[in-house]
Amino acid sequence: MKIIIAIIIFSIIILIHEFGHFLLAKKNGICVTEFCLGMGPTLFGFTKGETKYSVKLLPFGGACMMLGEDEAVEDERSFGSKSVWARISVVIAGPLFNFLLAFLLSLFVVGSIGYDAPVIGEVIDGYPAKEAGLMAGDKIIKMGNENIRVYREISLYNQYNESQTIDIVFERDGERHTVTLSNKQDESGRYLFGFAKGGARQKGNVLDVIKYSVYEVRFWIKTTIKSLGMIFKGRVSMDDLSGPVGIVNVIGDTYEKSVPSGAFIVSINMLNIAILLTANVGVMNLLPIPALDGGRLLFLIIELIRGKRFNQEKEGMVNFVGLILLMLLMFAIMINDIKNLFV
Repeated sequence: MKIIIAIIIFSIIILIHEFGHFLLAKKNGICVTEFCLGMGPTLFGFTKGETKYSVKLLPFGGACMMLGEDEAVEDERSFGSKSVWARISVVIAGPLFNFLLAFLLSLFVVGSIGYDAPVIGEVIDGYPAKEAGLMAGDKIIKMGNENIRVYREISLYNQYNESQTIDIVFERDGERHTVTLSNKQDESGRYLFGFAKGGARQKGNVLDVIKYSVYEVRFWIKTTIKSLGMIFKGRVSMDDLSGPVGIVNVIGDTYEKSVPSGAFIVSINMLNIAILLTANVGVMNLLPIPALDGGRLLFLIIELIRGKRFNQEKEGMVNFVGLILLMLLMFAIMINDIKNLFV
């Protein structure tokens, strides 16, 4: 069951991403030769107009293949024949549609169970927060230079800013105050300021649902970016990375733990995972790496600045090499995922 659920989640996220490319390609008069879900040999498909729609053997990945995308083609409907702004819109549409999907799913989650406002529920004895006079009911507004919108951002800040002294802005009875705190290490090695989250999530009106749905997407984008920063700083090992196999395992564990609580909790937890994954896909695809949307976007931005296009054949070769390297990385991560299943 967990594999089926994982395939459904992955398929929806990939379809929405590729549909973004597809929609903007059609809008700009670009010929889409194939729109497919999955990778490898074609299982089944059909052709409508100029486009072949198909489902591939391997259930992860997908593509919106456009005429003249990686090679020079003398055709007014080829990707390369369009203006640089048209090509930018097509490339960036995929990640933007991922963020849009995350927002739409967040609307349902926040509308159903509410949001986790950054309100203190408990202040713990022996920690700096207590000594500084923070109280239950105080709303955290800002930590350091970062605005806090949901409570999980406090935990995120602690995770990536260990052993630091910062200014915390909080609101009490409609007035804002600032205190300077140092986080303190507990017995398990975690750095804490000494306050904990309140109990139930809060529910609001329609505007609150929309606002906190935006904050939800913002939180997962921020989490992904900070996690990438940890990788580049060498603070994340290979064992901390997960590919499709590891994600399927997480989805399966979450599903099995949620089942006793009923179908509603299962659906909310699966939607939360989908929000995380689609925001992650959006961010990862914007990285300036060849073969990813961000790599193509980088070429287009440079073209816009220099006023001259790169040799399309050479650009296609760079993207091809980038794709090979990405596939090798994914294979290494998959092997690591499989190994971790037996550890």
